[in-house]
Amino acid sequence: MSRGLLLLVLLLVFGHGAGGPVKDPQPGISDQDLWWGSDQYDFAVVLRASALECFWHMAHQGEQFYLNYMVQWVTGVANDRHLAVTVNSPKGYLVAEAGEASGEIKFEAKETGFYQMCLSNFHNRFGSMQVFLNFGVYYESSDDMKRQKEEEEAKKKEDMKELNSTITTMEDTSVRLQSFVFHMWRHYNFARMRRGTDYYLLMSNSTYVTYWSAAQSLVILLSGYLQLFFLKRLFNTKTTTETEKPRC
Repeated sequence: MSRGLLLLVLLLVFGHGAGGPVKDPQPGISDQDLWWGSDQYDFAVVLRASALECFWHMAHQGEQFYLNYMVQWVTGVANDRHLAVTVNSPKGYLVAEAGEASGEIKFEAKETGFYQMCLSNFHNRFGSMQVFLNFGVYYESSDDMKRQKEEEEAKKKEDMKELNSTITTMEDTSVRLQSFVFHMWRHYNFARMRRGTDYYLLMSNSTYVTYWSAAQSLVILLSGYLQLFFLKRLFNTKTTTETEKPRC
């Protein structure tokens, strides 16, 4: 009880002096423990004319970083489907870049930190575009994961010498299956991007054909009316009288 009271008094006395920001709330936990996880994201973003949008994603050294993107639709005058994409390292160095309407950027992270992905629509001065993104990291070639797997295998050999090796085979098969499912999911997202692009292109072509058909129909009706009007003017006759007779 006395210890708890003494601690309360010290907190009340030094509370104002220790009210600054805490720089390291969990000193016993490294950034690997805090951020280790296979996060993947997929969403669409609209870039206005000459706009620049940047996103950040955490990656550890040795992980495989990937970014898939595709321009789904473009609006405005003199539109251009090209998109400028750059990926910078945590220290600000350029790691990869691309300038097509769709593509994939993939590389192995050389350092741990937040990698910056920037999308620039500077090709379109007067139009906006919608871009579908799919990015993340995975750990197939990670040294830490290999070392952890080797330690687990050694421990299993020591603790389970009497058991059948079927469990280990099933575990390896499940790991490979999980990797295959993950890559299938990536390819599925890319196919979904392409289907979305085809859908928006079909809607744009349908609107274009509808407006042009209406305009051509209006021109045809107007030209028919003008032809009929001039033909009637040719057959207009005036009634003749003794004073007013038709002239040759």
